[in-house]
Amino acid sequence: MIPVRIVGLALDTKSQPVVILKPIGEDPGTGKMLPIWIGGQEATSILMAVEGTPPPRPLTHDLMRTMLETLGAEVEKVEITRLEEGTFYAEITVRTPDGLRVFDARPSDSIGLAMRTETQIWVAEAVLEEAGVADETAEAADEEAEVAAFSEFLETVDPEDFQG
Repeated sequence: MIPVRIVGLALDTKSQPVVILKPIGEDPGTGKMLPIWIGGQEATSILMAVEGTPPPRPLTHDLMRTMLETLGAEVEKVEITRLEEGTFYAEITVRTPDGLRVFDARPSDSIGLAMRTETQIWVAEAVLEEAGVADETAEAADEEAEVAAFSEFLETVDPEDFQG
């Protein structure tokens, strides 16, 4: 298992929310990122947790956290365990007074709960290998910087600068 962090929430070309995970310790523009498509409500919940924005009323992940706390349990870890026919699977490991319990869960709910409980998210190495995409964010930033520099050059250049 590889520990990951959320590096972004985005909308794809069809306006479907995507949470983007990246291994901890990897610099932008290196390694792989793991995009996982999620539902709109889950995306909203995750975004609110990432930004530290309290909801006006408890959302599902807030309710889950409160229930666990009330029962004397805590989330030990969240794992994205496998990918089958394009569907991601996850598990939430909970430490209870009676020992560890593992629950099958959707990745979106697992990530949402992890964000609410400040629990580490893990991804199976095989999942990252199969579904991960190259992180080209540094290249994109470099390209944007080049375009910005060229645009600035075009705004300040004088055709007489090229005359011999």
